[in-house]
Amino acid sequence: MSLQLILLLALTSRAAGLSIPLEVPQPPTIISHTSSPVIAFPYDSSVSIRCEATGNPPPEYRWTKDGQDFTPPQPTTTKTGSFVVYNKQFAQFQGKYRCFASNTMGTAMTEEIELIVSSVPKFPKEAITSIVVNEGDPIILKCNPPEGLPPRQIHWMSVDLQHIEQDERVTMGIDGNLYFANALQNDSRQDYCCVAAFARIRTIAQKTPMIVEVKRSIAEPPMRIPSLLLPSGVQTEVVLLKGKELQLECLPAGLPTPQIEWMKMGGSLAERAQFDKFGKMLIISNIEESDEGKYMCKAKNPAGEAAHYFDVIVEEPPKWLTEPPRSQLTVIGTEVHIKCSVSGKPPPVITWRKNGEIFRGDVGLLLHNASPEDSAVYQCEASNQHGSILANVNIMVMNMAPLILTKNHQYDVVEGGDIILNCSVFGSPSPEVYWVRNETLQTTEGERYVLHQNKSLQIFRAEKDDSGQYVCVASNSEGRSGLTAVLDVKGICERITLLRVTVALHYLCKDQFTEGFSTVISHQCLDWYVPDAPTNLELLVLKSPKNVRLSWIPGSDHNSSITEFIVEYEESQWEPGRWKHLQKVPGNQATAELVLHGHLNYQFRVYAVNTVGPGPPSEPTETYKTPPAAPDRNPENIKIQGHLPHQMDISWEPLLPIEHNGPGLEYKVKYRRLGVGDEWKEHLVKRHSFVVRNTSTFVPYEITIQSRNSHGWGPEPKVVTGYSGEDVPTAAPQDVAVEVINTTVLRVSWTPVPPATVRGHLGGYDVHWVRKRSLLNLNRSLDERQSLSFPGKRSHAFVPGLEPFSEYRLTVNVFNKKGKGPNSDPVTFNTPEGVPKQVPILTASNSQKDSVFLVWGPPPETNGILTGYLLQYHLINETTLEVVDSQEMNITGADTTQWQLQSLEEHSLYRFDLSACTRVGCGPSRAQESYIATQTGERCFSTLGSGPHVGNLSSQGWFIGTMCAVALLTLVVLIACFVRRNKGGKYAVKEKEDLHPDVESPGMNDDTFCEYSDSEEKPLKGSSACSLTGNDAIGDGVSRDSLVDYADGGGEFSEDGSFIGEYSRPKHRGSVSEPSGPGPVTA
Repeated sequence: MSLQLILLLALTSRAAGLSIPLEVPQPPTIISHTSSPVIAFPYDSSVSIRCEATGNPPPEYRWTKDGQDFTPPQPTTTKTGSFVVYNKQFAQFQGKYRCFASNTMGTAMTEEIELIVSSVPKFPKEAITSIVVNEGDPIILKCNPPEGLPPRQIHWMSVDLQHIEQDERVTMGIDGNLYFANALQNDSRQDYCCVAAFARIRTIAQKTPMIVEVKRSIAEPPMRIPSLLLPSGVQTEVVLLKGKELQLECLPAGLPTPQIEWMKMGGSLAERAQFDKFGKMLIISNIEESDEGKYMCKAKNPAGEAAHYFDVIVEEPPKWLTEPPRSQLTVIGTEVHIKCSVSGKPPPVITWRKNGEIFRGDVGLLLHNASPEDSAVYQCEASNQHGSILANVNIMVMNMAPLILTKNHQYDVVEGGDIILNCSVFGSPSPEVYWVRNETLQTTEGERYVLHQNKSLQIFRAEKDDSGQYVCVASNSEGRSGLTAVLDVKGICERITLLRVTVALHYLCKDQFTEGFSTVISHQCLDWYVPDAPTNLELLVLKSPKNVRLSWIPGSDHNSSITEFIVEYEESQWEPGRWKHLQKVPGNQATAELVLHGHLNYQFRVYAVNTVGPGPPSEPTETYKTPPAAPDRNPENIKIQGHLPHQMDISWEPLLPIEHNGPGLEYKVKYRRLGVGDEWKEHLVKRHSFVVRNTSTFVPYEITIQSRNSHGWGPEPKVVTGYSGEDVPTAAPQDVAVEVINTTVLRVSWTPVPPATVRGHLGGYDVHWVRKRSLLNLNRSLDERQSLSFPGKRSHAFVPGLEPFSEYRLTVNVFNKKGKGPNSDPVTFNTPEGVPKQVPILTASNSQKDSVFLVWGPPPETNGILTGYLLQYHLINETTLEVVDSQEMNITGADTTQWQLQSLEEHSLYRFDLSACTRVGCGPSRAQESYIATQTGERCFSTLGSGPHVGNLSSQGWFIGTMCAVALLTLVVLIACFVRRNKGGKYAVKEKEDLHPDVESPGMNDDTFCEYSDSEEKPLKGSSACSLTGNDAIGDGVSRDSLVDYADGGGEFSEDGSFIGEYSRPKHRGSVSEPSGPGPVTA
């Protein structure tokens, strides 16, 4: 890696996936901070709280403590926000801290860092009185241990440090108290001591000894009905975090000593359930949501029974569903969406901040038409009572020309070697980068040239002709930049002979291109070579025969430092004669510690590598034989699949032959149903797959795969979980309901199917809809079918692409990998009336002194009941092309397709905008410009505007008439132009176009034609009237719209100039992204 690239990586800011060079102004990014909590122990001299950030300008730091501004006592450096708290100050600085790093571009912040100051725990001084009970009575000795840093261990001991014996009758509770189900005479003693040990702070605290006196009963104590000393009451609620260990405890009183039974109401205890303290404690490790529920303990003896109920609730601190939101670099005018996807129980509260200041709270943040002012650090913090998580999201909105970060550089390479020319670039939008040869300006293409993702150019097998200048060119919409790299390809030196002249050594070099010999190194010849082979290889056995150390003496590096050594091995049992890579060793080290496999015959060799390339290998070592042993590992990549509904296919990645470690390799496959208490079933197989048949459909199993050979078993295998085969779902979604959002978008909701009916991994839900008919023509059936798939567990979706003013029918089904379930009951709904499509054509003709005649075609799709048209006309300043005055009028009547517009200004340019309207509003407008002149000279512009041409108009009478007229006039014009050209006349079209350009159609070509008429002729519909008087003062306008544009890419003219294309409606399919879904949905 070149020095420039290393410096670039060192000076690059990284914030949740965004990499921007520090040469570019940018908000701060927290790169290091102390994790919470920080515990200050009594024996610590000091603790440091760290906070470090990058940014441009360099950030300044401030702190808060418990939400209030705070000035740190002892900053460690001036370049970071870290500070130190010394032992004497521990108590006053306990609290929750937060670091803020700010510059002119924004503010980044850390999560809360809690400083916990540990004090020395002590039992309070208290007067202890004797506890006197009758024989058979229960006893509770209270410890009340002091609080301290966990883990805290409690013991009941005598004064001579002997543990008080515990059994079914005597038990210490989780609270530290000692409970006696019934007292015996030998329980009397004067030295019951409670001892609390705190390992982390190296402290043991002891309570004052307690005295217990048990009075002897004259007669045998009567039986006592069981009761519970712990817990008290009838029911207890236990809230536990997912993954923790559940401990439920029932300590009874009674005579004789009661026995404890445990059960889970409405189910069975988990397979992981264990019992401790002689059955009085139920333990479930790594608790899951499935372990939630009501548990009951029952204490029973011959006199009766007592019960207690536990409501176990499993909750979870906030965590990211996938990953924290990522920082973004975008250009001005785009939409920026930041989504804070978290889970937790109870559901976390999401708090949004901008530069550390709270400004809203929601799952997502959307910035419309982003501008540079939106550049900032946005913080998403999710919290519940179990914790919080925070993400800093750097949003940079900027347009910037390419910035070349690599300096101009000269590169040297030996002929035949590979070389990388660096070109590190930054820009917004992301620049396009390519390389050219400076002499020829040819792009670098071919199999020997590779452009890497970091825009560096790699040249393989360099040739002499590759020498020269290379230019890296970077460009985007904001500009272009470049750098020059000079490459010098050196000739290959052949060592011909070694001459001893006094004490100097010379290499005679032959230049392959000049065929000359010289003892002087020229610029075409380098004086360094690949390193010599290492020598004196030795093996030393370390902890076991499979763990050895290989050492060697390096050979000469020939003036180019050795960068690394490569250790290779060859074994004669499985692949004799093939040398394989075993280990890399740094160039400054001449030993390697090797871990080998058993039951193999090894040979080793080493070669060195320098900047020229790899040298020759050393002589191999003597054969080293490892003894056989049990396998070192078990198979990996275990896959559990169900290709058929009633079987489970188990496969795994087998051990490599050299990993067998001995003869007789085979695998033990064990499996059992998960959570039902089944016994393990096992099979020994030699292949790497196994099929379990006659299983239930889609039930979970626990599986282990363990290796073994004739010398023993591999390590204890890990348990993996998988499912037997899937089948198609059996149930349909219920309660399907629709909510029409607008004319084209629908929200559909449903009740998800029960998980048991999915019979496989839930794939998602399909939504099918059929357009039955348009409400404009109820007698015509359409049956236009569409569907979308929505992955994952969900209960609603958004359906796009509907047609307005139509009747639809919709169904929903669930699917898994095996197939689709039955459809739900159909739901019928209507989409509301919409606005019409754009009118297909608008022409202005017969311009008079103060009026113009407008003709248009009706919209191809009305999307509702057509009520008329909205006409807006604007007076245009011909010099500045600005609108001087605007007016509008409503044209009633759905059948109206022409209008005579009066009271216009003479010798003026007008633009007309016409929109079709329904009862809900007007659609997009069609634009037309016209010059209002006298009858002796007219200018007109026919502009069809932008947007798709829709509908089939070729069957409408007005359109056929217009096209016929256009064809006839085209033929007349062509004949007139031909005659005039033969007479030496000139066209004034180009000059007139330059004088009055068609501003509405700048992208059209100049291949247009004029239609001429005298002042008394009425122009045909769809044509443009132009002057044939030759009066250039007034001029004639020429439309730049080609009639071919009216067709859907397939319009053409016949040999006689007639238009033979027809209108057709293009079919487009778009895509829609649902905000709450897991990903985009493509319609």
